[in-house]
Amino acid sequence: METDCTRDELRGNPAAIAPLPAGTRLLHIGPHKTGTTSIQGALFAAKDEMARHGVEWPAGTRHPMEAVLAACARTGMLGDTPPTERHWQRLLEQVRATGRRTSVLSSEFFADAPDDGTIGRIVEQLDGDRGRVHVLVTLRPLARIMPSQWQQYVQNGLRMGYEDWLTHLLRKPPYEKPNPSFWHRHRHDRLVERWARVAGAERVTVVVVDDTDREGLMRTFEALLGLPKGLLSPVPDTANRSLTLAETEMLRNLNKEFRANELPPELYSRLVRNGAVMHMKNTCTPGPGDVKIGTPRWAVEAAAGIGAEMAERIGGMGVRVLGDMRLLSAGPEPATGTEAGPRIAPEVAARALYGALAAAAAVPVGQVRARTVHQASSGELVRVLGHRCLKRLRLR
Repeated sequence: METDCTRDELRGNPAAIAPLPAGTRLLHIGPHKTGTTSIQGALFAAKDEMARHGVEWPAGTRHPMEAVLAACARTGMLGDTPPTERHWQRLLEQVRATGRRTSVLSSEFFADAPDDGTIGRIVEQLDGDRGRVHVLVTLRPLARIMPSQWQQYVQNGLRMGYEDWLTHLLRKPPYEKPNPSFWHRHRHDRLVERWARVAGAERVTVVVVDDTDREGLMRTFEALLGLPKGLLSPVPDTANRSLTLAETEMLRNLNKEFRANELPPELYSRLVRNGAVMHMKNTCTPGPGDVKIGTPRWAVEAAAGIGAEMAERIGGMGVRVLGDMRLLSAGPEPATGTEAGPRIAPEVAARALYGALAAAAAVPVGQVRARTVHQASSGELVRVLGHRCLKRLRLR
């Protein structure tokens, strides 16, 4: 592997990582399921303290998703209101307001930029002075990404089972069904190549995330930004937890019913994803007896082979590499086929159902932009639901 990094840098030793020049605009592009939500939460929570050390978080939220979706010409999640160019322009204004200070932006949806032209426009618009944007790509082993990405697609309406989904991704050319975005995001060598081709290899850093070091990514960001060690800390986020196999299968079967009955996407966004699923994730914590999504051996082995190939290609691109590239061909223990079948607990199903009912009571389906159920208190939801039930009884 030919890079300009020291051996300690390649191992991801934060003490040996040279910080980026003052005034850099660090652009973290993900991709998905590589620690993005964790680092976004930590950066947003520490934004005031970071500013005292000369580093700005220009976005007004933890994740400027709408702005980035607009920049990448992408629609939002199923049933959500499409973002507009106005969202992106507002974020650009906030970035420009940081002046000559160092700033950092993070969104996994930057990885969805469809082509060189879009990437070039993003870099140029963020780069008030040429050479200030530095692109950061975080990577994890493909075999660890696949189950998380499948259940995330299910949360956006996917109806295909996990093994069938893996078969399409890994065994059926051109490997684009049912989710073309997967390989656009997670063929990591091509992702790095696209951004390096536009921004320049010298302005791209690849960080290989070590899942055994829970705070390693925090320390790496601190080192790159010149922040004191320990300034960034993980922020608990139950709404971002992965679904168990039983929860995902319940939702997948609901998706089948939803599609078969041709219900409107707006209804799915409000009652299912932001109602039932969000309430279930916020109020139910998986226990040791809950079955996780297990990947079959053939898929783990296929992912390891692709990971090794991607690592070799990235190593020859001339980009800065932090971490052990050999981790990209690692993965979890394969599923044995002896695990208990997915069974959802009655209280979990009840909480999911309540989430949908509460969302129906609190948010009129015809209302374009309204609060989701997790943004309202339980007292509010109960009052609204009770009021609506009484009103309907009187009408009858």
